[in-house]
Formats: sequence, structure tokens, C-alpha cells
Amino acid sequence: MSVLDNFDTWKGFLANKLQQAQQQGMSQQTIQNVAHEVGDYLAQSVDAKNNEEAVLRELWNAASEDEQQAIANTMVKLVQNQGNGNV
Repeated sequence: MSVLDNFDTWKGFLANKLQQAQQQGMSQQTIQNVAHEVGDYLAQSVDAKNNEEAVLRELWNAASEDEQQAIANTMVKLVQNQGNGNV
């Protein structure tokens, strides 16, 4: 089973990778830039495996570059909060 098959599993995977990046000293700006690159890759190259991913893809494809960065930043914030027990 792929981490993309279930949205909660995907968020957990992202939260874990985010925590690793922060522990290795990656800046918040770098994390946000990488999140944008990952979002762009997923929207262009990976089929949505669930409803949440399908909605994110539609939003991503409809968004301007700045709006895509906001979506990426929001996903980072979402998994940060999940990792902190705030969601």
C-alpha cells in the first residue's frame, strides 16, 4: 500500500519528513519551497488516489503560482500542526 492511498497516512508521512527536515536544520523557507516543488510534481505526474488528493489537484491546477505556494505552505502548516497534536 502506497502512502498516497490514504490521506491520513499521507499527512502522517509528510509530518514525519517535515520533522526530519527541521531536525536537520532546514529553514522554513526551504521547506516551503520544497513543498511547492512536491505539490507541482504530484499535480502533474501522480494520479490522485483518494477524494482529498483529487480536490488538492484541482485547486493546484486552478491556482496561480502565488496561490500554489499558499497551498503548499498550508499543507506544511497542516502537517506541522498534526505532528504537534494540534489537529
